[in-house]
Amino acid sequence: MASESSGEIVVVGGGVVGLTTALALVERGRRVRVWTRDAVEATTSAVAGALWWPYRIEPAATARTWALRSLEVYEELAARSEPAGVRMVEGVQGETGLDEADAWLAGRVPGLRAATAGEYEGTGVWARLPLIDMPAHLRWLRERFVAAGGVVETHAVTGFAEVDGDVVVNCTGLAARELVPDPSVRPVRGQLVVVENPGIDTWLVSTDAAGEHAYLFPQPGGLVLGGTSEEDAWSLEPDPATAEAIIDRCAALRPEIAGARVLEHRVGLRPTRPAVRLERDTLPDGRLLVHNYGHGGAGVTVAWGCAQEAARLASG
Repeated sequence: MASESSGEIVVVGGGVVGLTTALALVERGRRVRVWTRDAVEATTSAVAGALWWPYRIEPAATARTWALRSLEVYEELAARSEPAGVRMVEGVQGETGLDEADAWLAGRVPGLRAATAGEYEGTGVWARLPLIDMPAHLRWLRERFVAAGGVVETHAVTGFAEVDGDVVVNCTGLAARELVPDPSVRPVRGQLVVVENPGIDTWLVSTDAAGEHAYLFPQPGGLVLGGTSEEDAWSLEPDPATAEAIIDRCAALRPEIAGARVLEHRVGLRPTRPAVRLERDTLPDGRLLVHNYGHGGAGVTVAWGCAQEAARLASG
C-alpha cells in the first residue's frame, strides 16, 4: 500500500464540503478522486440559501475560526471575474447585537454596524457578506477540481471498506449516520420557496418571538425565501402549508413579496451533530480515514476552513 503522504485519496461525498476538501487536496499536488452517490447538482448543498454565517454548528468558537478562513476565500472569489457563484451582498442579520457580532467579526467585515430602524424594526446588524449561488458554485468547484487533475465518480457507498483509495476522507454529511455508523448525526429539515424577485437586492434574516425563521436571499434565479428548522424530520417533499407560512412571514418583513410568482420549492436536510467531526481515524485494514462531517446549517460557511484542516490531516 502507498504511504498516506503520497498515495491516492478518495473523498466520499460530492457536496460543498466534499468538493472543497477534494480541491484543497488536489491543489496540494495529491491524486484525488471524489466518490459521490448523487450528481453534484442533486446534493443537499445545492438547496442551500446560502449566506455566509455560522448557523446550527458546534463548537461555536472553532466554527467561527473555520468560517473566517472561508470568508477570506469567498472574498477573493467574489473579486474575480470567473463564474464561482460568489457575490458580496449587504443585508441585515436580525436578533443579533452589534456587540455580539463585534466580538468575533470586528475588523473582518468592513462597515459592520447596527441596523437602523428603517432597515429593521428589531435589533440587528448591517453587514456585507458572501452570498453564494450554490448550483453555480458547485459547478465551479467540480470544474476547477477536474481541471486540476481530479476525478469525479458516481458510487453509492455502503461501507468505507469498499472505497479503494490509500486514504479515505469521509465528507458524507447525513449519510455518515449509517456509514460510520454515527447515530449522533441527525437531520434538521429546511424548506425554501423561490419566487420572482420584485426588486429586492439586499438579504435579510429574522427570527420572531415564537422562534419562527424568515429569511430572504436575492439570488440570480430568483428570491430565495425561508425557512424551517425541523429536527429529526426526514421528508424531502415540500409541504404546501409550510410554503405558504414561509411566504407570509417574509411578506410581513418586505410587503412587496406578497403575490410574487412562485418559481420553485426546495427541501434540504441539514446534517447536524453535537459537534463537527473533523479528525483522523483508522479503517480496520489500517488505512487512514479522515472524518469531515456534521456541519449542520453551516457547511457552506465553514467549507474552506474545514477543507484545509482535513487536507492537512489526510496528508499526514
